[in-house]
Amino acid sequence: MIVMRHNSSQLRARLAALSVALLLCLFAGLSPTLAQPGVPVVDLTLGSSTQGRPITAIRVGSGPRKVVLVGATHGYPERNTYALVTQLAEHFRRDPAAVPPGISLYIIPLLNPDGLELQSRFNANGVDLNRNMDTAADDCPQNDWQPIVAGAYGLTAETGGPYSDSEVESRLIRDFLLDADAVVFFHSNAGVVFPACAHQPSADLARIYADGAGYVFIPQWDRYVITGGMSDWAGGLGITALIPELVTGDLPEFEQNLGGVQATLNAVESIVPPAEPRVEGGIEVQPIIWRAWKAWGGQALFGQPLGPAVKTATGWSQRFERARLEYLPAQTTTTAPVQSALLGRELFGPEVDEPEAPAEGARFFPETQHNVRQPFADFWQINGGLPIFGLPLGPEQQTSDDVGAPVVRQVFERAVLERPVAATSIFEVSLVPLGRIEWAQIDARSIQTGIQAR
Repeated sequence: MIVMRHNSSQLRARLAALSVALLLCLFAGLSPTLAQPGVPVVDLTLGSSTQGRPITAIRVGSGPRKVVLVGATHGYPERNTYALVTQLAEHFRRDPAAVPPGISLYIIPLLNPDGLELQSRFNANGVDLNRNMDTAADDCPQNDWQPIVAGAYGLTAETGGPYSDSEVESRLIRDFLLDADAVVFFHSNAGVVFPACAHQPSADLARIYADGAGYVFIPQWDRYVITGGMSDWAGGLGITALIPELVTGDLPEFEQNLGGVQATLNAVESIVPPAEPRVEGGIEVQPIIWRAWKAWGGQALFGQPLGPAVKTATGWSQRFERARLEYLPAQTTTTAPVQSALLGRELFGPEVDEPEAPAEGARFFPETQHNVRQPFADFWQINGGLPIFGLPLGPEQQTSDDVGAPVVRQVFERAVLERPVAATSIFEVSLVPLGRIEWAQIDARSIQTGIQAR
């Protein structure tokens, strides 16, 4: 990062400007919507931070191309990006017609509210959110997630998190961006703009942003290795992504970045390709469903697709060996545009649900009054938690697998977990192939057979 030196009068002026900008941030939620007729402006709450602080956004416009601006991933040290993105939100709130008609612009001023409150670069768990993403999907192995990372100024620290996507803030932005076309992550302070690794549309759009803002374009970050970075995660899934680094560490540099943002918005239609289907196991996977499948665990967790995507009344549905994933375009303003279907409940939901008391050493879910013991509890948390598996619907039960071996299973809303009876490691836990079971039941109920599997 560039270190800037200023005399005392310059420093006082900069601090005063930043104070005004931060006051704008404080009262941003109270600002009236001054939208022009026909251009919607909507305030959103996407979720909560580790310590329960709201993570909010606004949406301007209603076009089919989803573009997202994200500020203050690094909390307090980069609070000038919070000030900047808040000012950008207020600008487009006052002048929503500046957003091209084909675009829905989402603006998230503060991704790391705990870091801002705690005066830290990290979230409340001491994790650098921009080193916490699973970046294995791109073509740059040097940036793959690591627990020990190069942080601020290249200093090495164990702040990548206990595993990739471990943090609630990381999962929030990951899931919100699954159906995005482009995303801009603001940082400071190097005065450059650079793209996601090895992703040409990101490079093209980053160059346009740099020209519009008067910053320097560089094809890749070369100061130190960034592992688990958000822009590289996005680029690996085909989401056009770039990072503008503000020149200073204190000023929002609003006018420059407004120029960059406006140039970017005007170029999206011509530069950013729409999401394309991908082929897995010889079967075409719907583009947004593929992103979720890949981001949430891919073949290792869900298995291969069993057939093509099916158009539904609410979007798209596609069956995999161990799950059915559903893309719901109406949920684009939330962190759940893609959902794992409730196959556990549909196929194995208990007829009689007897509640349990909290058990020592287990994770108790008061919503359904059931315990989840190890190693299921760690597997559930590490591999996605509530959105992927849902709540437990009953206690563990010993049964037999398809070849007669004794196993322990537990039914959740969206999955059934299975392990050998003596297993103690999460690496011995797997998902029961609910996709195959549902497929077999549908086939057994078909006109050709007329028989229903039970």
